[in-house]
Amino acid sequence: MMRTPSLLFSSMLVACTALAACGDDSIRITTNREGGENKGVLKVVQTLQCPQTQGSLTRKGTAQNGGTVCVYAGPRGSEVTLHLQPLNGASVDDVLKAFEDRLSGDMPQTIAAIEASSRSEAPGTASGDSATVEAPGVSVQAEGDTAQVNVPGLSINADGDRASIRIGGVTIDANDSESSVNIEGGSDEGRVNIQAAADGALIRTRAAGDATRATWLVTDGQTEGLGWRLVGYEARGPAGGPLVIAVFRAKEADKDPLMDDARDLLTLNVGE
Repeated sequence: MMRTPSLLFSSMLVACTALAACGDDSIRITTNREGGENKGVLKVVQTLQCPQTQGSLTRKGTAQNGGTVCVYAGPRGSEVTLHLQPLNGASVDDVLKAFEDRLSGDMPQTIAAIEASSRSEAPGTASGDSATVEAPGVSVQAEGDTAQVNVPGLSINADGDRASIRIGGVTIDANDSESSVNIEGGSDEGRVNIQAAADGALIRTRAAGDATRATWLVTDGQTEGLGWRLVGYEARGPAGGPLVIAVFRAKEADKDPLMDDARDLLTLNVGE
């Protein structure tokens, strides 16, 4: 008798089979904000527009550095800083990486936990009873606590409390023993990557096209030993720049309405 693969694999198989049955093998980066699907041409910005208030945000002083930086105070000690960032010959990736490096220093414990989880090695193959099923378009191989399942549009590899799932352009890697989940996928509309470990998560999104529409944020649900519990940015800009980047920091993991208000500042300056 073949041993049943882990509960993690079984539950993921049910969920992913249901997804595959829907016939949609793409991933969409969407928003629940009105008009989010109607993105237009992004503007070339010379100086920032920084209203005194924007939703829950209140500007601190006047625009700084010749109108290229505006600082806002938000609820419960949160803050948003709006940057007008020229590329000056650098690539968009290099400019955004510099912001990510600085923000990572605000939550080093969370970043370290996520990076450690991503470097962890998969456990060895368990021994035990085995079974193999081959049919047109379907392959199932199981041995002990490991299993491989391949059907059109769906691939699952499970090893004890670990599982790797691919549905069309979406990949999900889960490790039950380390409480970690990695999700990555893309389509013609853009890409999304989520790395989660313990109470923390690192999320990236990047829309397709020559213009820049990117989000990067780190959040941690841990309640003790942390200063900031959510840091990140949203960046927009036309091809060739400059970029308008809203950097946000919060002492609570709840990102609303902080990020909504930061996005409104971006829209005011550069467009949707």
